[in-house]
Amino acid sequence: MALFSQKNAEEQLNAESAKVHRADLETVLERQRAIEEKVKGSGRLKRFSADIKLMFSMIRDYWYGNYRSVPWKTIAAVAGALLYVLNPLDVIPDLIFGFGFLDDAGVVALCLKLVESDLHRYAAWKEQQENQKQESDPGFTQSN
Repeated sequence: MALFSQKNAEEQLNAESAKVHRADLETVLERQRAIEEKVKGSGRLKRFSADIKLMFSMIRDYWYGNYRSVPWKTIAAVAGALLYVLNPLDVIPDLIFGFGFLDDAGVVALCLKLVESDLHRYAAWKEQQENQKQESDPGFTQSN
């Protein structure tokens, strides 16, 4: 039997996303650096770095009202997954060497699978916004 199965990941993601309220988005955004540092320091989570950055970007654009073409369920799932990663005492405590981030990676992977199409649409929208900004401001660079 697997230590942490897809069913366990789904149960954890559903539990976390069901608890997410609009105010929790601000908490997620405030804790972005801590979550990204945790991801960077974990082999199991590190492969999700780019996806997690995109998740934060989508939440930020949703929070500020720039992007609302996404169902609340997707935002709640993403926020729930990120809050789960932040919690050091989840199903498999992060302190357990070798296994501590297994459940975190499972929850993030499942979340990505569930919100994949919404995340792709957001990424396309974000790219379009950056292209429009470049066209209207020749001095614009992505680092701005």
